[in-house]
Amino acid sequence: MAIRRILIANRGEIAVRIIRTCHELGIETVLGVSEADRQSLGARMATRTLCLGPAQPAASYLKVETIVQAALGSGCDAIHPGYGFLSERAELARLCEQEGVIFIGPTAAQIEAVGDKLRARSEAIAADVPVVPGGPIAGPAEARALAAEIGVPILVKAVGGGGGRGMKLVERIEDLGATMDMASAEAGAAFGDARVYLERFVARGRHVEVQVLGDGAGRVVHLGERDCSVQRRYQKLVEETPAPHLPPAVRSRMLAAAVRFAERLSYRGAGTVEFLYDVTRGEFYFLEMNARIQVEHPVTEQVTGIDLIAEQIAIADGRGLRFAQNDIALSGAAIECRINAEDPALGFAPSPGTVRRVRWPEGEGIRVDTHIVDGAKIPPFYDSMIAKVIATGPDRETARARLAAALADTRIEGIATNLAFQQRIVADPGFVAGGVDTGFLGRFAEQETEPA
Repeated sequence: MAIRRILIANRGEIAVRIIRTCHELGIETVLGVSEADRQSLGARMATRTLCLGPAQPAASYLKVETIVQAALGSGCDAIHPGYGFLSERAELARLCEQEGVIFIGPTAAQIEAVGDKLRARSEAIAADVPVVPGGPIAGPAEARALAAEIGVPILVKAVGGGGGRGMKLVERIEDLGATMDMASAEAGAAFGDARVYLERFVARGRHVEVQVLGDGAGRVVHLGERDCSVQRRYQKLVEETPAPHLPPAVRSRMLAAAVRFAERLSYRGAGTVEFLYDVTRGEFYFLEMNARIQVEHPVTEQVTGIDLIAEQIAIADGRGLRFAQNDIALSGAAIECRINAEDPALGFAPSPGTVRRVRWPEGEGIRVDTHIVDGAKIPPFYDSMIAKVIATGPDRETARARLAAALADTRIEGIATNLAFQQRIVADPGFVAGGVDTGFLGRFAEQETEPA
């Protein structure tokens, strides 16, 4: 088996990122684009470009049958879904299996196993991986009983959710019923699945995740952990590796737990096992598994020297894992900032438009993943992220200082961005010290809006 041509079913910086690795490997690329992305950098870089449909994602990037037929019609051996869009949709993986197209990712069954939060929680328990106290609920009475058992505050969470949608905080048991109704309605509208469950709310938690690779036959390795605690409304803004000030014993147990979880699934490809580290209790809990490449994968690549896209392709091509755990060496530290086309002064409202001029930073230890060049158009239909600025150094402070200088050297004209906001985060004393919890950004934003 040898993959010769790949259809990339995505857009933006991840499409450009995949194209670059494919071309280094001598693999032809067919980029599926919407009408809004015909003139994008990715479209200019790909070996060939196919229009999937109109700008709206539901009419282009989310059309499973159209994408598979585009791959077949253009002679592609495989489809790479990137992240977002259809990357964690079992329907795409299953149709690929049926049509004889290689899906560069896990199996449809594995996507389903981790996409359902309750099933993933059960798999974690079976793999001896700690989970947050809580569980499924059959109705209001059972919910009140479980809430009384684990104590408030608690979280109501959507079974099929993600990105904070269908997630609600309950601080008083008497508010539980109404909050469950709200979360259920939101989950049903967003995911087509109105089921919810309860978990203990961790007041001071850190979001720490582990990158894994599996060969689909039971062999799994990890590539270290990433701290993604700098979040706004459950959306990550800054990610780094290694996680600062994480106790060595906790790190060791967390890495082993992630491998056990993936081994239980005989996981295939790249995936990320996400944990919540309870700073107060010194314990960690399984949150979920993302069955795809992550936005923040560059920081792992920077400290391991491993091209994760290349490994995804190798595994999908039947070559399995090309190294053992002992072959993986982590060196130094890396930090990534997401640059978004949004206006912090207007509540982070999206800022579509045309980038008149852009200057991305360069220098030792600096990497920029982007699809934005002079004259690039930012359509209003998609996620607002336009770039990732990554800095690497022999230690965290060197990486942080390089990142601060790189952000200061970046210029983006024509649209509003969160660039200045990210500069202030990276310079904040709490971030400089390292080890912030998920409440950091909320406190940071409050300080910024307080009158002088």
